[in-house]
Amino acid sequence: FRMVPHKKKKMAFPSIDVEEVGNTGLFWLFFSYGYVLYFASNMISEGSDLLLLIPSMAGLVGGVVLPLLGAVPDGAIMLFSGLGDIESAQETLSVGVGALAGSTIMLLTIPWALSIYAGRVDIGPDGKPNYFGKPKLSLSNANDYGDKTGVSISPEVSKGGLIMMVTLIPYFMIQGAAMFIHGPTEVVAAGEKYWALAGLIICLTGFFTYLYMQVQASNAGMDRLQRVQVMKKLMQEGAVSLRGALRANIAEIEMKSSNISSAIENQSYGAVDVVEKPTDPSTPNVNPPPEVRSILKDVLGDAFQQFDTDGNGTLSKKEVKIFLHDFHEAIDDSEVDKIFAVLDVDSNGVVDFDEFIGACYYFIVHEELDEDHDHSMDEVDKEGTAAEFADKIFSDQEGEGEEEEEMPEDIIHLSPEEQQKAIKMRALRMLTIGTGLVILFSDPMVDVMQEIATRMGLSPFYVSFILAPLASNASEVIASQYYASKKTRKTISVSFAALEGAAAMMNTFCLSIFMGLIYWRGLAWQYTAETIAIVAVELILSILVQREVMTMKWGLIVFSLFPMSLVLVATLEAYGFD
Repeated sequence: FRMVPHKKKKMAFPSIDVEEVGNTGLFWLFFSYGYVLYFASNMISEGSDLLLLIPSMAGLVGGVVLPLLGAVPDGAIMLFSGLGDIESAQETLSVGVGALAGSTIMLLTIPWALSIYAGRVDIGPDGKPNYFGKPKLSLSNANDYGDKTGVSISPEVSKGGLIMMVTLIPYFMIQGAAMFIHGPTEVVAAGEKYWALAGLIICLTGFFTYLYMQVQASNAGMDRLQRVQVMKKLMQEGAVSLRGALRANIAEIEMKSSNISSAIENQSYGAVDVVEKPTDPSTPNVNPPPEVRSILKDVLGDAFQQFDTDGNGTLSKKEVKIFLHDFHEAIDDSEVDKIFAVLDVDSNGVVDFDEFIGACYYFIVHEELDEDHDHSMDEVDKEGTAAEFADKIFSDQEGEGEEEEEMPEDIIHLSPEEQQKAIKMRALRMLTIGTGLVILFSDPMVDVMQEIATRMGLSPFYVSFILAPLASNASEVIASQYYASKKTRKTISVSFAALEGAAAMMNTFCLSIFMGLIYWRGLAWQYTAETIAIVAVELILSILVQREVMTMKWGLIVFSLFPMSLVLVATLEAYGFD
């Protein structure tokens, strides 16, 4: 590889000159900066998830904030790789291209394959995943890596693959020009300048079009799966209570339903079906609207099965109380008795799933229960955690249980309305700090990767291709595995759709940064081999997701695309491609 002597750049904070530290110090800097970027990307991801619990912001967050901020860590590395004096910027631009290629290809290969592995279930006689089997993954197929296990591909994921394919257009534009322009770097840069401008316009057009499509889909409720999974995750982690997560969302749904019903009645289009509410104020309302009931079933279905320890499809009064404690709701026993008096018409002491959903609806929307919330939560603290309480009742074995993560008491002890305000402030704080850390540490991270490449005698591309995704995309990998491990059609779709969305942002938002650097800074796009690798991987995956099923065999093939893309780049460069 042709190496250009590395020139010092003006140091920014943290002001450590990478050329003056030893090898051990250099790798210490890499792991330190990498951890900060990993921590920052996690803060951005968690902050964005929290905003999904704010109904008034959910559409904007799901459509704009999540995709945009998810691309910030990669975008910052790419931006800083093209700054500095022109000669050194042309050299360090390879770090940015490596981050672009590494992040894009890594997201579509390693976490994709791992999602198939984590979410796989047995393939039935009809050739489709059997999500209703018990167990979903039989022991006889647990070690199968062929066609006996796999996951389903939803229409939304197939459509996402086509969208991802369309966002590749800017690559063809800039690369098409690069293949016909030859000569010194300055000549190539001058010839590519206006092609880069056209690519920038297309990238930004694709970027804003993609965001518009995401906002429309979010407002239409198509991101409901992701919002439901976020609610379940945050409640499970103790970040928010049952009412704090759901009351505002239920109120939003009921208000929209009420407005639609009023509009229909005012236009004299006939009567509309409304949910009957008890005429007696003392009788609990346990009849949620259909859309609310559907969301509650999605959010609480897994919890019901978890607390239904005997598997008979019902919960006793004691089990309902434990459920409420476990979801950080200290409801007075008299209120639980009142609900059971309404739901348990045959007085057998249990409620089925539909009745359980009605009870939870009452607990969530009944504002009078908020008055005793703080006092009741204090009593729960005295008794011990809900998990410990459940362990005492359901476990006959002696010994210490698993250590539980401490609950964020500053939020859990608040009323639902106050929790919403606290969630909003915490989310904005996490997003601000996370974004600030990314901007602050991306520039020195570029210097570190450049210096590692120089000392190892490698092209900076290969170093950043492997190392940059470890710091900037770890949160996406973790989130995709979390969703996939639930082993349902819905959660595997959420996992795959998030990875496709990240790739689409790399093709639009992040690539637009390169197009801008080439146009305004006079840099040259001399990355034919790298471009071919990116386009090839995305085209292959876009074609694969048009299938209805992806088995473990295909998962292994997808996984192998990551090392194969590195081999492809090295081979093409050996044959003279840039």
